Amino acid sequence: MFTASDVKELREKTGVGMMDCKKALTEADGDMEKALEILRVKGMATAAKKSSRIAAEGVVAALVKGNIGVLVEVNCETDFVAKGDAYNSFVANIAEYIADNDVSDIDALNVAKQADVIEATAKIGEKISIRRFAKFVTEDGIIESYVHLGGKVGVIVEVTGEDTPASRAFAHDLTLQIAAAKPSYVFSSEVPTEELEKEKEILTAQALNEGKPAAIIEKMVQGRISKYYKDVCLMDQQFVKNPDISIKQYLASVNKDNGLNLAIKRFACFEMGEGLEKKVDNFVDEVMSQIK
Repeated sequence: MFTASDVKELREKTGVGMMDCKKALTEADGDMEKALEILRVKGMATAAKKSSRIAAEGVVAALVKGNIGVLVEVNCETDFVAKGDAYNSFVANIAEYIADNDVSDIDALNVAKQADVIEATAKIGEKISIRRFAKFVTEDGIIESYVHLGGKVGVIVEVTGEDTPASRAFAHDLTLQIAAAKPSYVFSSEVPTEELEKEKEILTAQALNEGKPAAIIEKMVQGRISKYYKDVCLMDQQFVKNPDISIKQYLASVNKDNGLNLAIKRFACFEMGEGLEKKVDNFVDEVMSQIK
């Protein structure tokens, strides 16, 4: 019917994986042109041609479903597509899938949703990539979410304790805090030793460069480490709605005023496209490529 070289040739022509090429050739009884048509009909060839493009736009979506919270970033090529209904419907379906299924990591998710990504890529006309996700399941608390600027920043937070209006209001304030102040940790104790030691080295070098006496440098570094904690640790940050108090103090007042025993367990915050290479458009080159 067909040989390994036929599979290799079909793969080179389409960019589609070996197994899918083999399936297409089997279905086409070894007919190369028919196999090409089968892959095009399935949208696989179209998706493969777009695989080398840069997908650095997109959205971060959040979903809270009972005691489950999901945060997911899905990328595309242009902001125009990221604002479209078809694209956002696809992203919402991905979030639902994560909530409803036991998905271990991003690789497993991409394997499970490969066919859907291919179909969406063919339908929407741009490269689509599921980049990352976080999933929280709470047994003794609540999960709150917030998405800022139409999907540019997304947050989910888990707070343990009784589910009350006051608890919900507090959790919502936390999501706003995290989106605005972007902490890396909940508690100072979570900061890795290596990261803390590196920060101390930098602060010590800064103090030396400022010509500070060696006798006071250690105290200066400790003071600046406290400021560092206020930058990266949620509990130590100033509350954005009331900078006179910290999040730790805000939590204590909520608990005291409402007879609650809330605690902040964890959070996830994604900024869309963070760390991704952005495409630099050249209109003349784009037009010339279309002409050619």
